[in-house]
Amino acid sequence: MTVKKKKSKKISKKLLHKYRLVILNEDTFEERLSFKLNRLNVFVLVTLSSILLVVFTILLIAFTSLREYIPGYSSTALKKKAIELNFKTDSLQKVITLNEQYYASIKKVLEGDVKTVVFNRDSIINAASIETADINLKPSPEDSLLRERVEKEDKYNLFESAISKTNFILFPPVSGTISEAYNPEIKHYAVDIVVAKNTPIKATADGTIIFSEWTAETGYVVIIEHSHGLISVYKHNASLTKSQGDLVKAGEVIATSGNTGDFTTGPHLHFELWSDGYSVNPTNFIDFK
Repeated sequence: MTVKKKKSKKISKKLLHKYRLVILNEDTFEERLSFKLNRLNVFVLVTLSSILLVVFTILLIAFTSLREYIPGYSSTALKKKAIELNFKTDSLQKVITLNEQYYASIKKVLEGDVKTVVFNRDSIINAASIETADINLKPSPEDSLLRERVEKEDKYNLFESAISKTNFILFPPVSGTISEAYNPEIKHYAVDIVVAKNTPIKATADGTIIFSEWTAETGYVVIIEHSHGLISVYKHNASLTKSQGDLVKAGEVIATSGNTGDFTTGPHLHFELWSDGYSVNPTNFIDFK
């Protein structure tokens, strides 16, 4: 124990032993400055100086542009250029994809890759060979009574042709808010109905699909020919469920809504109505709410 105490006293004496640091003029030996120091003061001073130097270096690197010259730190200008190039690459990839789809649709048309209707040739020949003499065309008593009743009801009907016209009802393809109305002055011959993506698009009336393909400007497009010289057009669809030549009924799903094509700003349906070659306002005939 005494040995340990002696050692500790010696260490404390060494740390607290005072020294004088004198600065003299070399020629005249005149004393300029003098400092009283001990080992403990020197150690504390060196430690604090090292800590301050490390903190100052960290702040200088973290909050100034000098960090760009240190390996491991990336330049903000390079980051900005990389982000811009990433956006441009993504846009170019979308354009390339749209062009590939457009060229693929053109290629199908040029190569004559169209769907053919498969039918049974023998059944058609057998149906044509049946003679009308073998078929019983005599009306049944119930049919005769029905015919007589209908003839009495329509005997004095002066508006038969008008009734047949008014019975042609248009079914709303979708229900939603109209974002842009029909305006022929700016060559907008349609109404744009805002709907959620992948909403079912339905045929407005019975008809035949005369066009069902991809276009670069308006995406997936469906055109249906109806009776009475009426044609309906559905643009910017996400996908198509019917092909060219298919027969559709009113209210039957023909596509799903989307945001395809260059001329679009969001998921919606671009709906047009044409009567005998002239555009008409769809809101005059259909309630989209």
